[in-house]
Amino acid sequence: MQLEKRDYDAVVVGSGPNGLAAAILMQQNGLSVLLVEGKSTVGGGLRSAELTLPGYMHDICSAVHPLAAASPFFETLPLNIHGLEYIYPEVAAAHPFDDGNAAILTGSVEETARLLGADADAYTKLIGPVVKDWPSIVTDILAPLHYPKHPLAMARFGLSALTSAGYLVKRFNTIEARGLFGGMAAHSIQPLSNLATSAIALVLMVNGHLKGWPIPKGGSSHIANALASYFVSIGGKIETDTPITSLRQLPSAHAVLFDITPRQLLKIAGHRFSALYKWQLERYRYGMGVFKIDWALATPIPFKAAGCHKAGTIHIGNTFEEIADAEQQIWHGKHSEKPFVLLAQPSIFDPTRAPQGKHTAWAYCHVPNGSEKDMTAIIENQVERFAPGFKDTILARHTMNTTQMEDYNPNYIGGDINGGVIDLGQLFTRPVLRWSPYKTSAKGIYICSSSTPPGGGVHGMCGYHAARRALKDIFRIV
Repeated sequence: MQLEKRDYDAVVVGSGPNGLAAAILMQQNGLSVLLVEGKSTVGGGLRSAELTLPGYMHDICSAVHPLAAASPFFETLPLNIHGLEYIYPEVAAAHPFDDGNAAILTGSVEETARLLGADADAYTKLIGPVVKDWPSIVTDILAPLHYPKHPLAMARFGLSALTSAGYLVKRFNTIEARGLFGGMAAHSIQPLSNLATSAIALVLMVNGHLKGWPIPKGGSSHIANALASYFVSIGGKIETDTPITSLRQLPSAHAVLFDITPRQLLKIAGHRFSALYKWQLERYRYGMGVFKIDWALATPIPFKAAGCHKAGTIHIGNTFEEIADAEQQIWHGKHSEKPFVLLAQPSIFDPTRAPQGKHTAWAYCHVPNGSEKDMTAIIENQVERFAPGFKDTILARHTMNTTQMEDYNPNYIGGDINGGVIDLGQLFTRPVLRWSPYKTSAKGIYICSSSTPPGGGVHGMCGYHAARRALKDIFRIV
């Protein structure tokens, strides 16, 4: 089919991992593609900067990337040639307890299970089959709702994944196994009593065993820079410092893909949508926000548990019950005095992040959407609880509340870094209930952000699937 001449075949608005993935796939298929970014650099949640002191490099948003390393699309790209190098901590994640011990997630199912003692068999029976099936089901899991290529394997995964974490954790009896699972499930940023919260835990644990939880050498910006470099190398064009507030700002194109959430999409293109589609987008729900701290440190964090010193990621929350209670409080608009804290220590494994002998750390806790409460003391008290003397190592800090998170990245509505709640009601219907979640009601306009399946995380698969939809609809490329 011959299409009339436009300035570009496709324009992608927003250069987060999904926008970059969408732009790359369309450019790979021989189209002329323009990627437009509002800020001075590409990346969205993939940016790094000296937030505290000179020489201390901090990741502004995402820091640890199990899904980037395991992304079916990113794995096909020669990103190593474009400057991306992953560093794999010996321990993917550690979960300390008040007694000074810690549960750890290693690259081995058997080793992780053995360290869980009495729950070794229960852990192996739960995780082992998913690890075995993962290579055949990963592309179906990181995709919109469809008939899977391996239905039996997907059914086995779904029987566990679609349950609540509060239900699935009953398989375990030890405080260690229950806490480890609870910390993983808390990445879902919702009450652990919600259905499908087990899915997040299983995906993260399986990737820890198969791919590890790597950090990019030099900072998360190196992922975005590698993707952008590859895109340009195959003929793509990038324009930065160009915030888009109206369709009139864009050059003519057959397809426009937006790496933004429904709220921004309505402001920019709502006048082009049907009344039903606008109504559906207006009902889209955003979830809990985050309060984030970056620290410049004199020494590594002095955790009591030895396993924490080898881990790139630390889940601070103690027991499953304590984590579940904190998440439930926050969901109902309260601030927990003992919140679940997600913490990373990249400089232990990547000396480029800080001056010689010094260190950086990164942490956030969940808060009610739109909260402006300063959680600095509460987070630092939680870290001190498991690492006595931590506060004495702090040289400087930089904090961001939910408003500041949204100012930095407009996709983080009210501090929601997942682009909307990923509960059962929005797991398969992000952002609306349609045959294709990426295609809007306006011809040639698509949404490719984490507000579409498979949701949050640095994997690029939302952009990949949106681009595939546009390629098929408009350019008849399957």
